[in-house]
Amino acid sequence: MSLSDLPALNATLNATSALLLLAGYQCIRAGRIAAHTGFMLGACGVSGLFLASYLYYHLHVGSVRFAGTGWIRPVYFALLISHTVLAVVIVPLILRTLVLAARQRLAEHRAIARWTLPLWLYVSVTGVAVYWTLYHSPWNR
Repeated sequence: MSLSDLPALNATLNATSALLLLAGYQCIRAGRIAAHTGFMLGACGVSGLFLASYLYYHLHVGSVRFAGTGWIRPVYFALLISHTVLAVVIVPLILRTLVLAARQRLAEHRAIARWTLPLWLYVSVTGVAVYWTLYHSPWNR
Protein backbone atom coordinates (compact mmCIF):
# COMPACT_ATOMS: atom_id res chain seq x y z
CA MET A 1 0.00 0.00 0.00
CA SER A 2 1.39 3.37 -0.98
CA LEU A 3 0.71 6.86 0.32
CA SER A 4 -1.57 7.51 -2.64
CA ASP A 5 -3.84 4.66 -1.48
CA LEU A 6 -4.43 6.14 1.98
CA PRO A 7 -7.13 8.71 1.12
CA ALA A 8 -9.35 5.92 -0.29
CA LEU A 9 -8.57 3.74 2.74
CA ASN A 10 -9.47 6.63 5.04
CA ALA A 11 -12.79 7.17 3.26
CA THR A 12 -13.51 3.45 3.53
CA LEU A 13 -12.74 3.53 7.25
CA ASN A 14 -15.06 6.53 7.68
CA ALA A 15 -17.86 4.79 5.79
CA THR A 16 -17.34 1.62 7.83
CA SER A 17 -17.50 3.63 11.04
CA ALA A 18 -20.80 5.19 9.93
CA LEU A 19 -22.28 1.76 9.16
CA LEU A 20 -21.12 0.36 12.51
CA LEU A 21 -22.64 3.35 14.32
CA LEU A 22 -25.97 2.83 12.58
CA ALA A 23 -25.92 -0.89 13.36
CA GLY A 24 -25.08 -0.15 17.00
CA TYR A 25 -27.93 2.33 17.21
CA GLN A 26 -30.39 -0.20 15.76
CA CYS A 27 -29.20 -2.81 18.25
CA ILE A 28 -29.67 -0.62 21.30
CA ARG A 29 -33.13 0.40 20.07
CA ALA A 30 -33.95 -3.33 19.86
CA GLY A 31 -32.54 -4.01 23.33
CA ARG A 32 -29.59 -6.03 22.02
CA ILE A 33 -27.03 -4.60 24.42
CA ALA A 34 -24.16 -7.01 23.70
CA ALA A 35 -24.47 -6.44 19.95
CA HIS A 36 -24.70 -2.68 20.52
CA THR A 37 -21.50 -2.81 22.58
CA GLY A 38 -19.72 -4.79 19.87
CA PHE A 39 -20.74 -2.46 17.07
CA MET A 40 -19.81 0.64 19.04
CA LEU A 41 -16.43 -0.76 20.04
CA GLY A 42 -15.94 -1.71 16.39
CA ALA A 43 -16.73 1.88 15.37
CA CYS A 44 -14.16 3.09 17.92
CA GLY A 45 -11.53 0.72 16.56
CA VAL A 46 -12.20 1.66 12.94
CA SER A 47 -12.18 5.37 13.82
CA GLY A 48 -8.88 4.88 15.66
CA LEU A 49 -7.40 3.21 12.57
CA PHE A 50 -8.71 6.10 10.48
CA LEU A 51 -7.08 8.66 12.76
CA ALA A 52 -3.71 6.89 12.65
CA SER A 53 -3.86 6.54 8.85
CA TYR A 54 -5.03 10.13 8.38
CA LEU A 55 -2.25 11.54 10.54
CA TYR A 56 0.37 9.36 8.83
CA TYR A 57 -0.81 10.48 5.39
CA HIS A 58 -0.83 14.18 6.20
CA LEU A 59 2.48 13.97 8.03
CA HIS A 60 4.05 12.74 4.80
CA VAL A 61 1.99 14.59 2.18
CA GLY A 62 0.92 17.78 3.93
CA SER A 63 -2.34 19.42 3.01
CA VAL A 64 -4.14 18.75 -0.25
CA ARG A 65 -5.46 21.84 -2.01
CA PHE A 66 -8.96 22.14 -3.36
CA ALA A 67 -8.76 23.68 -6.83
CA GLY A 68 -12.49 23.97 -7.51
CA THR A 69 -13.96 27.36 -8.39
CA GLY A 70 -17.40 28.88 -8.47
CA TRP A 71 -20.30 27.82 -6.27
CA ILE A 72 -18.65 24.55 -5.19
CA ARG A 73 -15.74 26.30 -3.48
CA PRO A 74 -17.74 27.81 -0.55
CA VAL A 75 -19.83 24.62 -0.33
CA TYR A 76 -16.67 22.51 -0.06
CA PHE A 77 -15.09 24.76 2.56
CA ALA A 78 -18.29 24.90 4.63
CA LEU A 79 -18.34 21.09 4.59
CA LEU A 80 -14.62 20.87 5.38
CA ILE A 81 -14.74 23.40 8.24
CA SER A 82 -17.79 21.84 9.90
CA HIS A 83 -16.24 18.38 9.49
CA THR A 84 -12.89 19.47 10.93
CA VAL A 85 -14.30 21.34 13.92
CA LEU A 86 -16.65 18.51 14.83
CA ALA A 87 -13.88 15.92 14.31
CA VAL A 88 -11.93 17.66 17.07
CA VAL A 89 -14.99 17.99 19.32
CA ILE A 90 -16.09 14.38 18.88
CA VAL A 91 -12.95 12.72 20.26
CA PRO A 92 -13.49 13.69 23.91
CA LEU A 93 -17.23 13.05 23.55
CA ILE A 94 -16.55 9.51 22.31
CA LEU A 95 -14.10 8.88 25.12
CA ARG A 96 -16.50 10.21 27.76
CA THR A 97 -19.37 8.15 26.34
CA LEU A 98 -17.22 5.01 26.44
CA VAL A 99 -16.05 5.63 30.00
CA LEU A 100 -19.60 6.14 31.22
CA ALA A 101 -20.71 2.89 29.58
CA ALA A 102 -17.73 0.98 31.00
CA ARG A 103 -18.54 2.26 34.49
CA GLN A 104 -22.19 1.26 34.04
CA ARG A 105 -23.33 4.87 34.50
CA LEU A 106 -26.00 4.22 31.93
CA ALA A 107 -28.27 7.22 32.51
CA GLU A 108 -25.30 9.55 31.96
CA HIS A 109 -24.10 7.39 29.06
CA ARG A 110 -27.48 7.71 27.33
CA ALA A 111 -27.60 11.46 27.93
CA ILE A 112 -24.22 12.11 26.31
CA ALA A 113 -24.68 9.43 23.62
CA ARG A 114 -27.66 11.43 22.33
CA TRP A 115 -25.08 14.05 21.29
CA THR A 116 -22.17 11.77 20.52
CA LEU A 117 -23.93 9.52 18.02
CA PRO A 118 -25.26 12.16 15.60
CA LEU A 119 -22.04 14.20 15.74
CA TRP A 120 -19.86 11.12 15.21
CA LEU A 121 -22.11 9.99 12.36
CA TYR A 122 -21.90 13.47 10.79
CA VAL A 123 -18.10 13.43 11.01
CA SER A 124 -17.92 9.96 9.46
CA VAL A 125 -20.26 10.76 6.58
CA THR A 126 -18.80 14.18 5.85
CA GLY A 127 -15.33 12.61 5.87
CA VAL A 128 -16.42 10.49 2.91
CA ALA A 129 -17.97 13.57 1.24
CA VAL A 130 -14.76 15.58 1.70
CA TYR A 131 -12.73 12.71 0.23
CA TRP A 132 -15.01 12.36 -2.78
CA THR A 133 -15.10 16.11 -3.42
CA LEU A 134 -11.34 16.44 -3.11
CA TYR A 135 -10.27 13.35 -5.06
CA HIS A 136 -13.09 12.34 -7.41
CA SER A 137 -15.45 15.22 -8.10
CA PRO A 138 -15.47 16.96 -11.48
CA TRP A 139 -15.20 20.27 -9.62
CA ASN A 140 -11.67 19.72 -8.35
CA ARG A 141 -9.79 19.58 -11.63
